[in-house]
Amino acid sequence: MTTTRTFDLPKLAATLALVMAAPMGWAAEPAPQPLGVVGLSASATSEVTKDLLSVTLSTTREGTEAGQVQAALKQALDAALAEAKKVAKPGQIDVQTGNFSLFPRYTNKGIINGWQGTAELQVEGRDIPGIAQLTGRITTLTIARVGSNLSREQREKVESELTAQAIARYRTKAAEYARHFGYSTFTIREVNVGSNEPMGYTAAPMMRAKASMDTAEALPVELGKGTVTVNVNGTVQLTK
Repeated sequence: MTTTRTFDLPKLAATLALVMAAPMGWAAEPAPQPLGVVGLSASATSEVTKDLLSVTLSTTREGTEAGQVQAALKQALDAALAEAKKVAKPGQIDVQTGNFSLFPRYTNKGIINGWQGTAELQVEGRDIPGIAQLTGRITTLTIARVGSNLSREQREKVESELTAQAIARYRTKAAEYARHFGYSTFTIREVNVGSNEPMGYTAAPMMRAKASMDTAEALPVELGKGTVTVNVNGTVQLTK
């Protein structure tokens, strides 16, 4: 004998909907938000005299043969390097070759009718008078660019001092906020400390073309100042 079962479909559907909705309701329960949390920021800034000078010297040669132009560039660069190496000192006067390029010149009809090339020598360091005198003794290249910056040692020293100042200001501000809001003290939840990015070289304001200088005349340079900033930001928990 076969038994036939019947289901109340509306009731079954309602029951299933209830079961499926229950876990979703539990997961959607929001976590309690912490009380007495304040976001704060503080900073310290200093203007510092730049102590790093960078000078790029270059020359251009032209000719009908590529080999001829390349040889002329190499001769000019070798002479400049020989002069620079006499006074080179790590960290004080650093010397390195820069761009060395050779490319053809074309007529209106697209035919090569000659070659042109450029060679560069880069000198940088903290011995400002030494670099200025060196540029006056190099006669095979002319001054293309002059820039100034903070050395890594100078920047790190200033950043260390500013970091201590910025953190002290951050803690002072946190204590003041705690007092104003009726709390007795605070604890630091999270904090970030950072400084502004290293500055790129900026053109020195006192500069003139080597072509207008006497052979032994030093390059006139005024390095100027740079700004270093340390920022501290994060959140603190105010406590009773």
